[in-house]
Amino acid sequence: MLTLFLIASCSKPSPEVEKPASNPAYDQAFEFRENGQADSAYLYFSKAKDKFLADKDSLGAGKCLLNMAIISTDHGDLFGGQELSLSAIQFFNPSQPTHHIYIQSNLNNLGISTYALKDFDSAITFYKEAAQYTTDTATQLVLQNNIANAYRRKHDLNQAISIYKHVLEQRLSKAEYARTLSNFAYTKWLQNNSFNANPELELGLKIREELADAQAQIASLHFLTEVNASRRPDLAIKYAMRMYAAASKIKNGNDRLVALEKLIDLSSGNEAKRYFHQYHALNDSIQSVRTAAKNQFALIRYEAEKNKTENLKLQKENVERTYQVAKRDLLLLLGTLAFISSAVIGLLWYRKRREKMIADKQNALHESQLRTSKRVHDVVANGIYRVMTEIDHDETLDKTAILDKLESMYETSRDISYDIPALMTIEGFHSKIHKLLQSFATPSVQVSVVGNNAAFWENIPVQTRYELEHILQELMVNMKKHSRATIVTIIFHKFNTTREVEYQDNGTGMKASLPKNGLTNTGSRIEMLNGKITFGSSADGGLTIKLSFPFI
Repeated sequence: MLTLFLIASCSKPSPEVEKPASNPAYDQAFEFRENGQADSAYLYFSKAKDKFLADKDSLGAGKCLLNMAIISTDHGDLFGGQELSLSAIQFFNPSQPTHHIYIQSNLNNLGISTYALKDFDSAITFYKEAAQYTTDTATQLVLQNNIANAYRRKHDLNQAISIYKHVLEQRLSKAEYARTLSNFAYTKWLQNNSFNANPELELGLKIREELADAQAQIASLHFLTEVNASRRPDLAIKYAMRMYAAASKIKNGNDRLVALEKLIDLSSGNEAKRYFHQYHALNDSIQSVRTAAKNQFALIRYEAEKNKTENLKLQKENVERTYQVAKRDLLLLLGTLAFISSAVIGLLWYRKRREKMIADKQNALHESQLRTSKRVHDVVANGIYRVMTEIDHDETLDKTAILDKLESMYETSRDISYDIPALMTIEGFHSKIHKLLQSFATPSVQVSVVGNNAAFWENIPVQTRYELEHILQELMVNMKKHSRATIVTIIFHKFNTTREVEYQDNGTGMKASLPKNGLTNTGSRIEMLNGKITFGSSADGGLTIKLSFPFI
């Protein structure tokens, strides 16, 4: 019944958004949306958002997130719609009147999604807050109707009827009059089942037929089926059949299910059995579509607060480290005194120590060679592969930008010979990671990044950031070479004492996606961080990799 309640019961006053020529992906996203290509529109709004963020255009980024949120909600991904709307809030400024239309639309989307999730109290709160950001009378009345619907669904019928009466006293368009009148009559019937709601509901249906509003007609037919089910089941069956026909005409699967539910309840014998089989087949099909939609619009949540328990634990760990350092210093002092007290023992110890130092130097030399080899692989090989990927897929690539990247790799590779590691600071590091991951996005490969912000990387040591950067690069290179994936999602989770990075794709799975060398390199790096790596398969047969490491 999702479509019935989202479209018929709640209305969505949406802003007419200007389309700046400086961001072609934004224009393309609207073209896809207007043509009914929701998945492509979602993708291009995401690309446009990244461009707006790079240009430091916060309003543009907020509008992209708002449109992505509306698309998610419209396609049944209610939690995803909420998450995106909540993310968009920070990009709108309530003190700027030009932002109010977007704030109102964003709050209305939160109201619609919470309404569909049956959290009616939250829906009322969002609708009321949205009303504060518009002076347009028509929009105010739409929001009042939405608020009344939420009161009706939480069984506060008196409050709902009071609001409907107030709205009906205003000057309304034909569409809004029919919608409010239908909701008003149905609610009065809910309050008193002896009330004859048919005349008002039939009038609302007639107006909606004149306006050729097929979706609104379905809502009227649904109400008429409900109010006649007990007293005039024969008439209710006719309304339910008309509802089913109207929903089939506009290919609305959810409302077809609602109509079939009514027909099953109102029919008997073979007719009920026939409707039940139709319902079962249609429901399986719709569930498949909903699952596909949720896979398209990734839903991610992460926890970001530190509490008192964590602080106490950190203090305890700091005390423990101080004790260990003091213990080590004491042992070193005792060892030195023992060395001085016995020349013979000292001489033997010295010889053994010398042998050990030689061995350590040899090991250190070997480790240095391995580190140099690994850094050459990280910086030069994977870096060149990234540049090749960008040249291959970006037709508008700037020659100067390519030369700059090659020069940077040259300088870094030259520094490797002197064992001079690249300076890595926390400022902008999340942007560097974002650019690294998005450099593997192509027209045929969608790369989504969630949770990669400055807070995630805060206080993470330089060496840890270095290893994680190249782990991610290794995963993306292997994805590009082997997985044949079209959708890649990288999620950054921040917990109290751990950090986690989750990689997902819809490619060919682990055997093809990550060869033996890639697996060994990635595993070795995460072990250096005292972390864990877990491999698995995603729901659609692709690859899932979880990297976690302690954070103190």
